[in-house]
Amino acid sequence: MLFDSHAHINNADMTEEERQAMVAQIEASDLDYVMDIGFDPASSALAAEHAARYPWCWAAVGCHPHDTKDMDEEKLELIRRLAAQPKVAAIGEIGLDFHYDLSERDVQRQWFRRQIRLANELRMPICIHAREADQEVMDILKEEGAFSVERKSWFPKRPDPAGFCGTAGAGSDGATGKTAGWDRGGAGSRGAARSDETASGGTGCSEAQETPDARVLLHCFSGSAELARQYVRLGATISVAGPVTYKNNRKTVGVVEAIPLDFLLVETDSPYLSPVPMRGKPNTPPYVEYTCRKVAEIKGISYGEAAAKTRENAKRFYGIG
Repeated sequence: MLFDSHAHINNADMTEEERQAMVAQIEASDLDYVMDIGFDPASSALAAEHAARYPWCWAAVGCHPHDTKDMDEEKLELIRRLAAQPKVAAIGEIGLDFHYDLSERDVQRQWFRRQIRLANELRMPICIHAREADQEVMDILKEEGAFSVERKSWFPKRPDPAGFCGTAGAGSDGATGKTAGWDRGGAGSRGAARSDETASGGTGCSEAQETPDARVLLHCFSGSAELARQYVRLGATISVAGPVTYKNNRKTVGVVEAIPLDFLLVETDSPYLSPVPMRGKPNTPPYVEYTCRKVAEIKGISYGEAAAKTRENAKRFYGIG
């Protein structure tokens, strides 16, 4: 029933015994899918290896802003090669982190832009990390064409039964109109295959009940409800993690209240950010249940409905048939 849309089975601090214990826990749980998200070239390679090994595992590959200080052209080329593997579904996690500043800000910006361009070239979804850099992350995404009309044309539209996105979602690209110079050749057929696979499931919505999808995911979203609204209307998707369960985190509760379920995913970001009632313990993908239960509570729906819908949304976002 469940899809953990962002986890780190590839965490470098885990021993192999700990990793295998996590795998066993996943396989004994209600999880159908887990996205193993890369944060540097080595972890991206391990995520791709896990995706090839486990039927329930899919991967994203990329370099987290913390690790961009070690990036170079050779490592970017490795990420490109990994992205070609069959169960690698996205570029990520990429973005800006101005809280810790473990890489210089100009270096973070450079490799954030380069990896957005790579995702555009390959016509792949993008998983975004943003911390204390909300406006600049949005600005760079717009400037690099992540919300362009052209990019949104590569993917099937997504359900918008309540008309939340309105005309802004249907027509605005939030950019200058430029295409950021990405290559439209070579990888285009792969992007089309992903789109056809996603479309084959159908949405049951008429044209008027759908909105363009930029396939940009704001992972572990910590911004305001208004920022979330802006992102969704640009074509993005919002993912919430364990902090939504924390007693004093009214901000993220407000995001879940404001954003229709059609545009929400749930995640653990394990082994970090364990949800209530597991705070103080290392997080693990099956704990996504607690985040999903909180989303159901906020939305006033059953846990089963929230689990099924967020699973459906994640499959659509990552192009999993």
